[in-house]
Order: sequence, then structure tokens, then C-alpha cells
Amino acid sequence: MGNEAKSNIDSSIGKVFKDYRKRHHLTQDKMAEKLEISEKYISRLENGNSGVKLETLVNYMNILGIAPNVVFHELMTNEDVKLQVELSCKISELSEPKLKFLNLFLEQLMEL
Repeated sequence: MGNEAKSNIDSSIGKVFKDYRKRHHLTQDKMAEKLEISEKYISRLENGNSGVKLETLVNYMNILGIAPNVVFHELMTNEDVKLQVELSCKISELSEPKLKFLNLFLEQLMEL
């Protein structure tokens, strides 16, 4: 994937938004209410028909608990960054006890 066209970026981010909204069992109407934006805008974002304002992006991520790596995962082309993002995405799916274990493991690994 080279330089991303705006429509591909909008589509990729929209898919993440829609997936996480559904995971949280929220309707577009409820999401619009939480974000204080129109339901029509939510629909356009999720379908990749509109770009997202930075403020809306951050609010979406905070409300739904979406890590930045998840939002931009499919858009990264730099191999070093892609590997870091892939690892980060896997980490974001771990339960709290597993996260604590991993954190301890990484602390030990860093000391080597």
C-alpha cells in the first residue's frame, strides 16, 4: 500500500468506527448523541463517505476505547511501524491479567 487516497483513509477509519460502535451495542443515533453530532454524519463517517474531524476522531476513540493503533493499522506502509502496530493491536485484545503478565515480562526483557 503506497500513499493512501483520502477515500481509502476515510473508508478504513469508518470501518473501525462501525465495528467498535457495534461491539458496544450502540446505535448510530446513540453514538451521535454521545458525540453531539448528527446521526447523518455518523452514517457518512462509517460508510467512508466523509472525512473525520480531528476532534471527532479523538472523541470516538475515547468513547469507544479505540487505541490509535487500531484506527490506523490498515493505513501504515512503513514496515517498522507496521510491526509495532500489529503487536500493539494484539496487545489491545488481551485481558487485564494477561496485560499485567505481559508488562512484567517486558520489564524483565528490557533488563536483559
